[in-house]
Amino acid sequence: MQESRTFISRDEAQAPFFAGIDLGGTNIKVGVVDDLGRPLSWLKIPTESQRGPDEGARRMAEAVREAARQAGIEYRELVGAGLGSPGTMDIPAGMLLEPHNLPGWYHFPIRERVSQYAELPVTFVNDANAAAYGEFWVGTGRDFHSMVLFTLGTGVGCGVIIGDLLIEGEHSHCAECGHIIVDSSPTARMCGCGQPGHLEAYASATGLIKRAEEALANDTDSVLHAWLAEGRRLTPLLLAEAAQQAQDALALELIFETARWLGIGAVDLAHTIDPDGIVFGGAMTFGGADDALGRAFLDRIRQEFRQRAFPVLAEAIKIDFASLGGDAGYLGAAGIARLAYRRQSDRPPAGAS
Repeated sequence: MQESRTFISRDEAQAPFFAGIDLGGTNIKVGVVDDLGRPLSWLKIPTESQRGPDEGARRMAEAVREAARQAGIEYRELVGAGLGSPGTMDIPAGMLLEPHNLPGWYHFPIRERVSQYAELPVTFVNDANAAAYGEFWVGTGRDFHSMVLFTLGTGVGCGVIIGDLLIEGEHSHCAECGHIIVDSSPTARMCGCGQPGHLEAYASATGLIKRAEEALANDTDSVLHAWLAEGRRLTPLLLAEAAQQAQDALALELIFETARWLGIGAVDLAHTIDPDGIVFGGAMTFGGADDALGRAFLDRIRQEFRQRAFPVLAEAIKIDFASLGGDAGYLGAAGIARLAYRRQSDRPPAGAS
């Protein structure tokens, strides 16, 4: 879905309709889906965060209107919008607090402002939770009753779904699973959050590159030395290329070591939540299910999981790749708006006993 999108027509769709907004530091993705989670439209606009949060909220509302037009529906047929956002937040209050990739958008009532401009009820959610709900609703987890999603990129994001319930926590900080402690030794690696031993310090793209830099200082045989001397940049993609095309032993070891740490993290979540499935998505899946290296990466996660988990969990919990790619965020945000709408619709009238 990420590269080639298929849309249904208005005639095929089942009302009501929902908009999903996936707010990122670089781009904003917006789409309209029907009641079954099938997309009718999608568009992307630059975030232009330097123009400020109020202007961003106004432009998101404009994008929702354009997505409705492209979907071929009347704007009044949209009954709600979901907004997935990065950064620290107060979900009940609908507030962005201090999102690091949206400088200046601090302590901003984003839910209220987008709702005001879009003239729609807006549901507010963490972006990783939105992606998790997208995979749960219409992706890899659509046959699950409960699921954990790890998103692998610059950091390690996570979302937890139990039944139709998205677990957000009392302080809007649930499912910060990139910050579970996987190494309590005195020499544990320092996470970007300032604390030692977190999963993100070992299994994020940032952590992988740090480990690669240290390993290259002690390994003179890797093809990576020559490639870096040519001016190429050390990234997970370069490591994947070295592992696949050059059969570079160091690159492969680093990738599999990342998988080992993720397997440990998956066991922690399995022993805490006991979900139907644990799913891995994001930019750093080494090609995912469509690539031999990606499949080997997932097999290594599974191997570590089987070795460490309770036998019944090792047998029962499915570990797989996410399937929605970059569309999971806006689809999940729309799905969460749908949940809010259905719950509101099920409420008894005011004054009813």
